[in-house]
Amino acid sequence: AQLGRMAARRFKAALAPTGLTTAHIGVLLHLRDHGPTTQGALAAALDVDPGNLVAALNDLEGKELALRRRDPSDRRRHIVEISQSGAALLSEASRELAEAEEGLLGELDEAERSELQSLLSRVAERTLTLEEPAKTRSRRLRR
Repeated sequence: AQLGRMAARRFKAALAPTGLTTAHIGVLLHLRDHGPTTQGALAAALDVDPGNLVAALNDLEGKELALRRRDPSDRRRHIVEISQSGAALLSEASRELAEAEEGLLGELDEAERSELQSLLSRVAERTLTLEEPAKTRSRRLRR
């Protein structure tokens, strides 16, 4: 937990010149990598509360980094996509984050970094697997 907080501080500091937060980065990365999507699908993919997503999207839209438009097939939904300026700023932010990551992992060689990535991915997958039944139970209990 302590290492996570230290890493979060470094990443936050690296992003400060761009005006982006880690939440913004998550949204922009998803939109860049997966293309336009609905707000609901984006919230589910990022596993964030829809209200928190709306706040991040309001920020991004206000800075013209993301665009929201009504879904022509269902006017109740919004389609979200990254703008050209959002993609450009994301590239800049990615460079800043890579430098911060290098500061954290600089003592590890490529093999060690690869192993660390593999181990953390396994832990994340296992955690998601364990959380999914709890979410399903919680949804059933609310009904």
